Amino acid sequence: MSKKIVVITGSPRKNGNSFAMTDAFIKAAEAKGHTVTRFDAALKNVGGCRACETCFKTGKACSFDDDFNTIAPAVLEADAVVFTMPVYWYSIPAQVKGVIDRLFSFVVGGKDISGKECAIITCCEEDDMSVMDGVRVPIERSAALLKWHMAGEVMIPGVLNVGDIEKTDGCKQAAALAEKL
Repeated sequence: MSKKIVVITGSPRKNGNSFAMTDAFIKAAEAKGHTVTRFDAALKNVGGCRACETCFKTGKACSFDDDFNTIAPAVLEADAVVFTMPVYWYSIPAQVKGVIDRLFSFVVGGKDISGKECAIITCCEEDDMSVMDGVRVPIERSAALLKWHMAGEVMIPGVLNVGDIEKTDGCKQAAALAEKL
């Protein structure tokens, strides 16, 4: 069954390791017949949530009109949402955190977005897998709150420099993730 998949990236480094895994995932998902819409959060203007609770009152997800209002309709219509990012200082990069925080608009706006699938693709410089807990745990908890099903996680340690991902099976794992959706 063909699905609508939204991919939200969090790296500003276009040729980086998480982008390579993102590209591998998208290629595999499209080959399976899925429709993929990609948003590179680091290249968008998305601010943090202001907790004004006026979500969807203007007809848009957020009263503060930035690029989140182009991302929100795609998330609303998606069957699956995939977050891809490197670990920054043991956590989610600010570039994608604003998007995640603004998912609050669906809750406040009374939009039922339950039942979606969710997945994570992430990497970090260190070899310790627990370094990625700062990405994994918030995404898993957010998915649980939104009643999304975690379909899979690709977590690749030990990559820093552009191209380091090629020394791992990270792109292969990212492509295989498309099979789980």
